[in-house]
Amino acid sequence: MEDFFGSYENIAAFVGILVGTAIVASVFSRLFRRFILRSSKIMQNDPTNYQFLRHAITGLIYLLGIGWAFFMVPSFRAVSGSLLTGAGILAVVAGFASQHALSNIMSGIFIVVFKPFRVNDRLRIRTDISGVVEDITLRHTVIRDFENKRVIIPNSVISNEVIVNADFADDKICKFVEIGISYDSDIKQAKKIMEEEAMKHPLMVDGRSAEQISEGAPLVPVRVLMLGDFAITLRAWVWASNQAEAFAMGCDLLENIKYRFDAEGVEIPFPYRTLVFKQPKGAESFQSPIDKSQPNS
Repeated sequence: MEDFFGSYENIAAFVGILVGTAIVASVFSRLFRRFILRSSKIMQNDPTNYQFLRHAITGLIYLLGIGWAFFMVPSFRAVSGSLLTGAGILAVVAGFASQHALSNIMSGIFIVVFKPFRVNDRLRIRTDISGVVEDITLRHTVIRDFENKRVIIPNSVISNEVIVNADFADDKICKFVEIGISYDSDIKQAKKIMEEEAMKHPLMVDGRSAEQISEGAPLVPVRVLMLGDFAITLRAWVWASNQAEAFAMGCDLLENIKYRFDAEGVEIPFPYRTLVFKQPKGAESFQSPIDKSQPNS
């Protein structure tokens, strides 16, 4: 080992630089993370740019530190000429080998610049992935789902997906509250109950535009949505401030409306099935194997 490194001083410098690089990168990452959290809470800043910058600078610190450590080894400096000779071939090989990694980095940069989503946004991807964006790194995006699990998606993958962002531009959410009533129930009474329960909920907000307000549009529209096989489906359009409050409000309204329907005689139906057994034509009538009219012998 001494022949390779040249002296024990070079060994100590090599190890010391690597350890120092790890310490500096760790300290910087923690301090910058605290700055991001404090800035986001006090100044209400978007933490997306800061998070991506933290990962980029941390990676640069490791790159410079490791490069400096290898430069301190005389054996690497002695073969630097040979390495430069094959730099062109090595660049081509490295380009093919790191194509996927570079694609993730470039996709991450595009995400930060164009902001299709940000940290703390609520996303739905495909039909089975939904949650809150927790972090955007150089390689991947971390999404915390509603079971507190982390979904790790490469940046190159998520940048090509169709994303439903509940917090993009306007945070207000229109919650659809749909309930079916029986054909014997009073539609006007059911619509009135749904409207009253929605309007008195504390999380409901006015989602009407100025033009709709001037035209006298109802605060909570309730309409007949569908005449089904066994139920009349009613829908109420109720607005909330954000996705989380809309979900909680929707759950509360379903429960409260159910209680009101029960108390005021509005039936929420369920399907009935009538089974009819038919006997084939020409079939002989059933006869018991024991004729009770004959005495036992």
